Amino acid sequence: MRPMKGKHAAIATMVITLLGVGTNVRAQSDRPEDPWSVEVGIGWDNGIGGQANSSGIGTLNNQVVVITKNSYEDVYGTGLHLRFGGGYMLNGDTEARVTFTFQSLDADFVVPMGDLGVSNLYGQFSDYQSFGLDVGLRKYATLRPRLRAYGEGTIGIGFVDKIDVVLAAPGANFTTKANDFYDQSAAFTFGAAVGLDAQTQGKFGYFAQIGFRRVSGLAEVDDLIGTGLDNINDKSTRWTVPFIVGVRYKF
Repeated sequence: MRPMKGKHAAIATMVITLLGVGTNVRAQSDRPEDPWSVEVGIGWDNGIGGQANSSGIGTLNNQVVVITKNSYEDVYGTGLHLRFGGGYMLNGDTEARVTFTFQSLDADFVVPMGDLGVSNLYGQFSDYQSFGLDVGLRKYATLRPRLRAYGEGTIGIGFVDKIDVVLAAPGANFTTKANDFYDQSAAFTFGAAVGLDAQTQGKFGYFAQIGFRRVSGLAEVDDLIGTGLDNINDKSTRWTVPFIVGVRYKF
């Protein structure tokens, strides 16, 4: 192949430069005029999987105890899901996001825990609360000029408060409080969601979404070590379906 002459090389350089500038202009034009956003949402935290405690056989109060499993849904009702965060549009339909999530569930139920000797055993758990930081990406699809659908995926870390439980066996005249039934834990979180984003004529908008969220297992039991029951938290990973509505502001 013959070497490219100087004139041809100059023309080729100009074409490549113009193409690069054109690509950069198109990329900038794809980005919205207000690429930043903040949003606040509130909703319900519906549990679908995970065990507050697993089953086991051991000894308490010098008596044989049989523990039966309880799901998070057995122990806790539907809880509060509060989130706030922000995002930056990388282009016209892709947004990088950072979100803070607070989950709180009241332990309003006394649940059957199994048997202690010849007596039934019951448990009263303390509340479940967690605070998490999630990062992820959201992809939008325009349905109408001011209405978009989106899907998002997130990963992060959640900090779950310690959980205590009071155990009581009325027939055996036995009551005990297992402090740190679960220790305060740093857990891995993973989530995905789909939703709708409706924009007003100004900078405000509204959104609604539903998805699922996973919080990994909690820290090991302390007070039950040596009783044969120290593994009853082996399946404490929690799965939920949060439904959230909120307000969004772009700037």
